[in-house]
Amino acid sequence: MASSIWRCVLNRSAARWRLYRSLCLYNRSHGFNEEEIKAKLAQFTGGSVKLIKKENGIAELCIDNAARMNAFTGKMMIELAERIHDLENWQDGKGLIVYGAENTFCSGSDLNAVKAITNRQDGIMMCMLMQNTLTRLQRLPLISVALIQGKALGGGAELSTACDFRLMTEDSEIRFVHKHMGLVPGWGGATRLIQLVGSRHALKILSSALRIHPKYALNIGLADDILSFDADGPLEESHKWIASYTKGAADVNRAVKKVVASGREKLIEDSLRAEKDIFGTVWGGPANMQALSKGTKHN
Repeated sequence: MASSIWRCVLNRSAARWRLYRSLCLYNRSHGFNEEEIKAKLAQFTGGSVKLIKKENGIAELCIDNAARMNAFTGKMMIELAERIHDLENWQDGKGLIVYGAENTFCSGSDLNAVKAITNRQDGIMMCMLMQNTLTRLQRLPLISVALIQGKALGGGAELSTACDFRLMTEDSEIRFVHKHMGLVPGWGGATRLIQLVGSRHALKILSSALRIHPKYALNIGLADDILSFDADGPLEESHKWIASYTKGAADVNRAVKKVVASGREKLIEDSLRAEKDIFGTVWGGPANMQALSKGTKHN
């Protein structure tokens, strides 16, 4: 009896590991050492990534580091991967709302962590970890919405593109500030941006670090709606918005998302890996180091 139970546990663990491998872009065969980069990132504490799963099948994922405009510390990068893993195994889930604490979305990476891992190898490892995580977010069998209040900068802009839809409040902005940091997107944001708005708009946005306000984002297809609200707050409005896309049984909703994800991702892995390789050519380079030494901020 005990051996039978133990075999069942092992089989489930093996199945979850196979699922994890199938949803990730990088593993040891690509030179990716997940344990090593997580150990380095774990040194940079602060903030949290909170997950609430509601009975109606809609989850809320909150990026919470308000003192630093919800920038990702190393600890938060690890937590994000853990929360996505939790959602991958949530059989009753239908939808997900990603948002930031204190009325702003996310300002990318915490510079304290970035400055400490400027060597190319560690930069590439962090890039691989975050591409794995955001690709798994995009592949979730849940319809996902990024609720963008305030600013979505750098890695925060990249995070927003990993969701199926983007809702912006009237005073919000999306800005890919990577060029000002002597970088290009490395978390998959360039690849996904091109899919969303086309190469012409993507080139304008990335080469100019353009401030993308809601009306322009809606016009080019980067945003799906602009939220205006009176009594209800933006999070409640987001729940109302996503409700029209998540009606019915969870298994049917999940099947719909899987079909769309399957059709969307032909050749995407090649593009993401190319983005990682290009990112590696500028990470820790002269322009990147100069921007870091100046403590460049984007307000």
